[in-house]
Amino acid sequence: MAKIPGYRQISGNWGRLWWDGDQVFEVESFELKATPNREEINQAGLMDVDSKITSIKCEGSFKVKKVYSRGVEKLLKAWKSGKDPRGQIVAKLDDPDAFGTERVVIDNVWFNELTLMQFELGSKLEREFTFGCTISDIDFPDLISAE
Repeated sequence: MAKIPGYRQISGNWGRLWWDGDQVFEVESFELKATPNREEINQAGLMDVDSKITSIKCEGSFKVKKVYSRGVEKLLKAWKSGKDPRGQIVAKLDDPDAFGTERVVIDNVWFNELTLMQFELGSKLEREFTFGCTISDIDFPDLISAE
């Protein structure tokens, strides 16, 4: 493989986020993870302990700069009435120096916790949203290829 010039390294500054169709301009960071749940497998005549994936847990988070009370009232009101609202998150990396664009679409998103209020004197304020989703509701319509 040929040497890759430094300017091709993707910068997080080009990351964007949409929550239920609205762009979140105050986004600070985003992360989505998939973790396989495994069951140990023993085999007769061997001392090995292998494993089998039995399911996959997906979870993520995004952090926003505290500019608005985005999402707080909507989620709190739904939870207080016994409802579990679901939504969509789209995240995109589109650095103009990169070899392409990467975009993930996540449906069936639920939120795990909600920070109702916080502050610290002398500090800029941020709010973090942690969420879960199902692996079957994740799609990558755009990926950056090595070719």
